[in-house]
Amino acid sequence: MADLVLVGAGPVGSLLALTLAQRGLTVDVYERRPDMRRSEGSAGRSINLAVSTRGLHALHQVGLDEDVLREAVPMLGRMTHARDGTLALFPYGRNASEFINSMSRGGLNKLLMSRAEVSGRVRIHFQQRLDEYDFAAHTALFHDEAAGKDHTVLAPVIIGTDGSGSALREAMQEQRGAQVRQEFLSSGYKELTLPALPGGGFALHREALHIWPRGQFMLIALPNRDGSFTCTLFLAFDGSPSFAELQTEDAVEAFFKQFFPDALPLIPGLAAQFLAAPLGRMVTVRALPWAAGSALLLGDAAHAIVPFFGQGMNAGFEDVTLLAASLTGGWPRDFARFAAARTPDADAIADLAIENFLEMRYQVADPEFLRLRELEHQLQDRMPGRYLTRYQLVTFTRVPYRLALRAGQIQQEILGGLLRSEYGFERAEQLVEERLTPLLA
Repeated sequence: MADLVLVGAGPVGSLLALTLAQRGLTVDVYERRPDMRRSEGSAGRSINLAVSTRGLHALHQVGLDEDVLREAVPMLGRMTHARDGTLALFPYGRNASEFINSMSRGGLNKLLMSRAEVSGRVRIHFQQRLDEYDFAAHTALFHDEAAGKDHTVLAPVIIGTDGSGSALREAMQEQRGAQVRQEFLSSGYKELTLPALPGGGFALHREALHIWPRGQFMLIALPNRDGSFTCTLFLAFDGSPSFAELQTEDAVEAFFKQFFPDALPLIPGLAAQFLAAPLGRMVTVRALPWAAGSALLLGDAAHAIVPFFGQGMNAGFEDVTLLAASLTGGWPRDFARFAAARTPDADAIADLAIENFLEMRYQVADPEFLRLRELEHQLQDRMPGRYLTRYQLVTFTRVPYRLALRAGQIQQEILGGLLRSEYGFERAEQLVEERLTPLLA
């Protein structure tokens, strides 16, 4: 019998399995999907991941950061597309050393699964659906979807990395009274592929995350190594405009011609591709507690977030790093301590992600917001290395998310005073030293 059972072999589950294997533990992983390395169409959605400092640190811990970066495309900033075709690039950091990395979710997942298995301490069982976990008997009931049979696995130590619809979390609710709050956005998403130019060139600026902000909705595009872009339309389910209105090719063509005229000619067969694409929902999950005895929820199973800060996978990978650092061999104690310490940070990044949806779809084109960012850049220039934006704190440091959230609130107050001309930069610098520096020390 393995030392522990993991439910879910997505990126977080596979990284956790590899991390634990490198610590000398044996792990059985049960995954509902077929093996994506051998079965076309089993890798889930094509949505790209934005890998940044927290995720790279976790990958470095298992020796995979360089492998991942070789397959990624760096994105130096946001490129906004106005309706009149005007482009504007907003760097993520203060220099070219601060960037995020666009990578295929499936490609990363395959790499992590393979490296976990190569360790010799990890076995991944595919097409295994968790139907029930008995907390008293420490047994997991799985349904083998290939054989059509149920079987029971003894699992005294079990970790659920089975995503936002976690079956282990459901069992924890029913048997241990865990409280779970799910908040669905009124907007959904569809993904499209913007192909590479003949010869493999990029039709858009290669090293940027492209955004078409349109107030209540937006289109984004992330680059792939083959020259293509993965595009995602975020739009309300109902109302006007909404997905409910886009049910015919003519309606789709008219919508893109009106709101994204520069993107329309770059996506051949856009209308047909759009209508064939599945409509996705976005949810924030807040579970409390994550731990019940020697059972634990991790990643999206415990704290799924919407994708607008590019931190979902990074937060899950950071979970793995922090959990591994806290293990002493007493599973219930270790799980409870980890969960209690990590929950406030998970709540903070969930709030930040929802807030960033407004910034991406609307504020990046708002004159007052742009003026605030200009003032913030000037303040950074006056305080090199001593003032980091909220985005930098979240994306390019490992400062706890809860502190990044609070720092952002203080920064908005200081910048608001500058914008309203209540004081000048000297006073703003004093306020930074008085209010921000102690918080982040």
